Amino acid sequence: MPSYTSLEDSVLNAQRLLLPEILKGLNQRSDRAGLFHLVGHLGMMGVSGTLWLTQMSENWAIALPALFIYGITLATMFAPLHECVHRTAFASDRLNAAVAWFAGLLSFYNSTFYRRYHKWHHRYTQIPGKDPELDDPKPQTWGEYLRELSGLPWWIGKLRGHFRAATGQLEDCPFLSDAARAEVVRSTRWQLAVYGGAIALSLISGFPWFLWGWIVPLAVGQPVLRFILLAEHGGCTEDNNPLTNTRTTLTLAPLRFLMWNMPFHAEHHLYPSIPFHTLPAAHQELRPYLAYLDQGYIRVNRQLVAGFGTTK
Repeated sequence: MPSYTSLEDSVLNAQRLLLPEILKGLNQRSDRAGLFHLVGHLGMMGVSGTLWLTQMSENWAIALPALFIYGITLATMFAPLHECVHRTAFASDRLNAAVAWFAGLLSFYNSTFYRRYHKWHHRYTQIPGKDPELDDPKPQTWGEYLRELSGLPWWIGKLRGHFRAATGQLEDCPFLSDAARAEVVRSTRWQLAVYGGAIALSLISGFPWFLWGWIVPLAVGQPVLRFILLAEHGGCTEDNNPLTNTRTTLTLAPLRFLMWNMPFHAEHHLYPSIPFHTLPAAHQELRPYLAYLDQGYIRVNRQLVAGFGTTK
């Protein structure tokens, strides 16, 4: 395993893992691949959501499984958001921006804020004091772990974060320039306005579909997303070695589909320019170099909880 002495050194060595001609082929963005995947994701959401809303008062044997699937499809709209802020989901930058905002709307993220936040996460992955993701400590006890899986900290964080963004309280966000802060404020206000309009229409219609069609399903899906995201860097090294600070998790095809191949996470961090649809091919090239390559999210989470109370 290579030993890196600086962030620049680690990036330089990572860029040498793939031959230029191979990387060029893997870097090909595609509107067709992105739209095909998006239609499939939204199709699953539409079918499961329709079954949930039409059967919730008729047949719970159908409604509950539909709710579970629908909730996961809503929560995992985080995945196309993530791909689009990298501008790799589509060849068109306009399409990336539009789908990112829409996916953020459904998953309760703001794409304008997340794009800057996530850029710093990639720039300073697992570097204490610099990686903004480390501002939210990983669970160290069973209580913290179950609370994280519940999604409660995420809901609280999102409500506080959107309020602070909408009111311009972004001084503690070093990844935002003055110009970016103004853009984030506008984008968040528009997003909250859409939610407000949806709530108003829900009340006028006489059926609380904003609650049953969005909030409840998203709350059901969040534990699954938390379970997945804990594996990306949990238990990995907190240093600048991109081969050891990120994990790839081999999982079932339906989950890979809904997560837009994000389970190939180490490959993504090594080469963020590689679009989601070529990450499986990148995995075949890079897997010999990866320190953390695990079979399934259950196994990873078992490893994480087994480490509670131990000192790294």
